[in-house]
Amino acid sequence: MNNTLALLMTGKDGKPLFATRRIVYNFALLVMCSQFAFAVLAMKGAFLPQLLELWQISKTQFGLLMSIYGICHNILYVGLSWAQDRFAPRLLISANLVMGGITTFFLGQTSDFATLCFLFVMLALWCEGAFWPAVIASVRKSTSDSNQAKIFGLLEGGRGCVELAQNALTVALYAALGYSLLGLEVAFMVNGVILMVLGVMSWFMLPSDTLLKSRNDSASANREVKAGMLTTLTQPEVWLAGLTGFMIYVAYTTMPYFLTYLDDLFLLPAVAISIFGIASTSGGRITIALPAGFIADRFFGGPSGAMRFGLGLTAALSLGMVLLPTDTGNYVPAMAMMIGLAFTFFFMRALYFAPFGEMGLPPRFSGSVIAVASFVIYLPATFAYGVFGALLDARPGAEGYQLMFGGLVAVGVVGMLVATLLKRRIDGGAAERISARVSAIDAKLGLMGDERTLADESR
Repeated sequence: MNNTLALLMTGKDGKPLFATRRIVYNFALLVMCSQFAFAVLAMKGAFLPQLLELWQISKTQFGLLMSIYGICHNILYVGLSWAQDRFAPRLLISANLVMGGITTFFLGQTSDFATLCFLFVMLALWCEGAFWPAVIASVRKSTSDSNQAKIFGLLEGGRGCVELAQNALTVALYAALGYSLLGLEVAFMVNGVILMVLGVMSWFMLPSDTLLKSRNDSASANREVKAGMLTTLTQPEVWLAGLTGFMIYVAYTTMPYFLTYLDDLFLLPAVAISIFGIASTSGGRITIALPAGFIADRFFGGPSGAMRFGLGLTAALSLGMVLLPTDTGNYVPAMAMMIGLAFTFFFMRALYFAPFGEMGLPPRFSGSVIAVASFVIYLPATFAYGVFGALLDARPGAEGYQLMFGGLVAVGVVGMLVATLLKRRIDGGAAERISARVSAIDAKLGLMGDERTLADESR
């Protein structure tokens, strides 16, 4: 166990993954913030049938809520992308956490669909918008370019540990209160309070400055951010990485419907389905996302190669689900293949932001690029939940689920081809090309000195 932890916490160069103790503390705080901000997304992975009952909505309405949420946060990703490199993480993260906590607190206390729509819009504003790209950019800055796969694997695995605690608490409340929906209502309130506390902690702990070379001059800083965005966003590797993440996220949006698959076709008890949901979500994150970076570097030549493998495996397992008979006795192999799919999704999710550091994007410009890339990667949230929910309502029973898994086969094959192109571009000297273009920006703007890092700021 100790040897495994040592491998995960050591970079490719043999040096510690984190340069200073303060960066370790900041990273641990980011893990907590990045999971508690998504209480709804965590709970849908284990309690979707109960949430549908709590809110008194159909699968189609749930898909519509997720689409509203996705459309809003994707607009905000692009609209606020310029702010990522211009303002410090402390400002972008702390205030949004407090407001997100207030919104989460009230989520379990209404079944009015219009009110739910409003609350989901507010969630997108506070818990996505400027917040999520700021978290990802801060994680990217926490270690060197060569260790991006490991740092994002630790992020996803750490979030899985927090999610396990979240869902275990919800299951305990649900059971203790006689399997009533009051347990879910209380869980929303608890998550909301924790979010507000984390927001206050973030204000005092996270960096209060940017890594821009011209940070002391507002006008020059604005020009530096604009030039950096125009240059980095014209790189093909950025868009290939975003498109690879897009295909992974399309596949990921099917996960809530794994629970309704077991409920609709096999009529398993609600508690059994919830336990399956926790095993496939939190279990997947902890067991496979945590070491994903190490596995990617050791066996697949980096994150892009590992994502290519994962997308191919997604296609193969989804084909197995299409061909599996839905007789009552087949719930065991169905659960096994769906857990395999869930683990594959979380393995890839741990890696889809890693290529942005791997391709050599400077830390000072990575925030705006990651914000725009987040728009591409999470674009399926604007439509995929709704499409799959409507499909399952329109084609009830086994037929709808076969069509859903058939779509996953196509997603896996196309994604594998895109990831192959990405790997070829990165292996073909992407870092050198981007470095040359960034040097040209500095020369044009008269910016001097080496790239500043989070390690420099935290000593």
